[in-house]
Order: sequence, then structure tokens, then C-alpha cells
Amino acid sequence: MVQGTTSDAGKSILVAAICRILANHGYKVAPFKPQNMALNSAVTADGGEIGRAQAVQAMACGIKPTTDMNPVLLKPNSDTGAQVIVHGKAVANMDAMYYHNHKPELLNAVLKSHQRLVKEYNFVIVEGAGSPAEINLRDRDIANMGFAEAADCPVIIVADIDRGGVFAHLTGTLDCLSESEQKRVKGFVINRFRGDIALLKPGLDWLEEKTGKPVLGVIPYIENLHVEAEDAIHIKQQTDHENNLHVVVPVLTRISNHTDFDALALHPNVNLEFIKDAKRFKGADLIILPGTKNVRQDYQWLKQSGWTKHIEKHLRYGGKLMGICGGLQMLGHAIHDPDGIEGTAGSTQTFGYLDFETTLDKQKSLLNVKGKFYDSQQKSIHVKGYEIHAGISQGPDFDKGIINLGDHNDGIFNAEQSIFASYLHGIFDEPTMLDFLLKWAGLEQAEGFDYAQHQNQELNRLAQEVEKAIPLSEWLDALGETP
Repeated sequence: MVQGTTSDAGKSILVAAICRILANHGYKVAPFKPQNMALNSAVTADGGEIGRAQAVQAMACGIKPTTDMNPVLLKPNSDTGAQVIVHGKAVANMDAMYYHNHKPELLNAVLKSHQRLVKEYNFVIVEGAGSPAEINLRDRDIANMGFAEAADCPVIIVADIDRGGVFAHLTGTLDCLSESEQKRVKGFVINRFRGDIALLKPGLDWLEEKTGKPVLGVIPYIENLHVEAEDAIHIKQQTDHENNLHVVVPVLTRISNHTDFDALALHPNVNLEFIKDAKRFKGADLIILPGTKNVRQDYQWLKQSGWTKHIEKHLRYGGKLMGICGGLQMLGHAIHDPDGIEGTAGSTQTFGYLDFETTLDKQKSLLNVKGKFYDSQQKSIHVKGYEIHAGISQGPDFDKGIINLGDHNDGIFNAEQSIFASYLHGIFDEPTMLDFLLKWAGLEQAEGFDYAQHQNQELNRLAQEVEKAIPLSEWLDALGETP
């Protein structure tokens, strides 16, 4: 199990690296995260919903993701509450205290998933959540040492030296653990190191002497590495070419699946900006309204923050507008939530740019889809993505979907073709669809870019760098295997 001294210490990345290293050497390996809190999610092969990071880790293993890889997913829909998803299906909305008291019941579901994976794979690499040193969350913990103790799982602790204070992070974390938990720790990994390793050596010697735990390795800072983010927005944004297509994504308060835009952020002909404060908006070729875990509340936020006026002016001046999932729902006339699925029950009048309305339903759509449509030159465009939404949208415009997905259609243009809407997450990932949408948005000539291929290359680069720092023999030793 990989635990971290802090959030974003490198747990997700390190698990992905270990998974790819082991897979490259012929081992059957699977990722696992007992409890994840994230608004970036994925649809599994068995029709459930898990954290996006575990889907990426499954990709690193060369396998399809399943709900057992993340048995408990929390999707925050307020500052104190979240939708709770167990084995891929939403079971309830809970506030933080109710969920805390409910954890012992969830531990059983977590252990069953882990046991199923252990029976099927040579290795299961587990990712912790946050830090095991969060004393206020130690009682009834199922995400860090609580799980490790229950599953009898060895642990390594990773820390990010780029933040500073790495030795305090590691010694302090270890000191906060109980005696049995400290014995479970097999060693440390230091992540994102820049510079001459010889200058770090005295500190490593001190750390090993102080704690009695080995430093398994020091992973260098890997420049421009792209592995999809678990939750926070921190991808590098292109802003250096004046002739590029300028795309702006408003950062909604409950923005979800912002990994939809990674293909745009990495595209050599696109300048992508995530902007929260509407006052910072200085124009764009394309505005994209993203998904959100609370669509009615976030539409009200767009109005109150000044975004709706910017969007109206943007369209008057010839700009293009796109909505994905929750962003699609905002482009219709209204969103109805009679059962209070995402908050207070009621209805909200929305932009009205497209002729349909949406009613939120308790049954969530969870689909991996693929299909195609034909552009104005009758060229076949391949489309692939996934749907995660609670809304049922109906109306004249919604019946005119241009993308044939088999049992239903998707993809709506307005009459002027200045607005496009889709329920599909990952719609930019397929190269031909990406080219089509960029041309529609105003980019006449775009370099070809295959996001899936880029992802695989980046996972290989990550694994190579980590294996250089920590050879396979050391990973096998940490996993209790004879090299």
C-alpha cells in the first residue's frame, strides 16, 4: 500500500508507476483504492463508477477497470456532504458526520473487493487517501492505516520534496502512527527531487538512522509529465502561441471530470485556460461549460459571478460555445430536480439556447459508448467516450442528435452551429473527433494529436524513470517476493 505524507504527495502517480513496471515484467497486477473522494470519475467495464485515477492505474496495468478497484467513491456536492458510491452505484447522499459513523459498515465492502482482486492477480497495489497522520480521521479509518491493518498490508510512505520540509513530513507522519502501524511501514520514497543526489545523501542517512526505516529510492522530478489528475486542476496550460485556438473553461464550484480537457491542454495548436473569476475573462474562440456535481447551483453561480453576461456577449461577437454533461443541461430551457438529488428540490430556468429540458433522476446513466456520424462532406467521424449523468433530457433539439451511439443519439448543434452540446466525457480523446471540433471552433489547420497514444507513452516514461530510481528487485522485496 502506498500512503502519502500529504495530498498530492505522489500516491496516484507512484501506484501507476509500480503497476506499469510490474506489468512490463509479466506480472498480473491491479490497482486498488479503498475510499476515494474525487469529482473526476470513470465508467467501468462492469457498468459502475470509480475514481478516474484508478481507471488510469488500470490502464497502466494493461487491464480494464472494474468497480472492485475503488469500492467506495465520494463525490462532494456541498461543503459538508457527498454522494456515496459503493461498488460502482450511488447509494445515498450523506453529510460528513453521518458518513464517518457509517464507515464500519463500508469496511466490509472494501475488504471483499480487495480479497476478490487478491485472488485474481499476482499483486494488488493499494493507494491511500490524503495522509495516515490525520489524527481526527483515525477513528474508523478505511482509507489508510485502518485498511492496512484490517487487510494486513505492508505500507510504503511517499513524500514530495519539491514542496519542502520532506524530512519533517516523513518523521512527523511516522510519529503520528501507532506502534503496530509503524511496524507495517517498510520504507520511504522521496518524490520529485531536483538536483544532485549527493547533496541529499546526508539527509537520507539521517532519516534512516532516525526512523530505522530504509529510503527505498528517490524519484527525480519528471519534466512535463502528464498523468490524468485525480481531482485537482493542475495541468500545464498552453499560452505561448498567438495563432492557436483560444479555449476557456469556467471553473464551476463543483466542476467534475475536468480531465475531459487534457487533450486540449496538450494539443500543440490550442491555448487552454481554466478561469474561475469571470473578471479575468478577456475573450476566447471557444468557451466550454464543463460537467458539475451540482448543475442547478453552478448555473446560479454562473449568473451571480458574471459569467452568463460574458457568454452572451461572446456569442453575439461570433464566438463558439460548447457544453459537456452538466454544461449541456445548462444550455436547455430548464433543469428540474423534483426529488432533491443534487440539493434542494425545485426547478431552475437555464440559458435556453437549445430547445430541451432536463429532469434529474435517481437512476444514473453509466455508459461506455462509441459511434460515429458524418460531417458536411460525408466524412465518417469516429466518436468514443463515456456518460455519467443523472439527468434525462427531452425536447425537439435533443431528438436531433448527430452522433449515432447505437441505442441512442448524442451531439446537438443549434441552427447557427455556434453552439454544440454533448453528454460524452472524453469526447476530445478520439483524434478524428478532436480535429472536427477544433475546426468547428475556428482552427482551420491542426496538427494531428492522439491523446490515448500520448497517455500510454507518458505511463511508459513514468515507469522507466521510477524503475531507474528503484529497480524491480527492490519493489519485489518490498512486496515480500524473492526477486
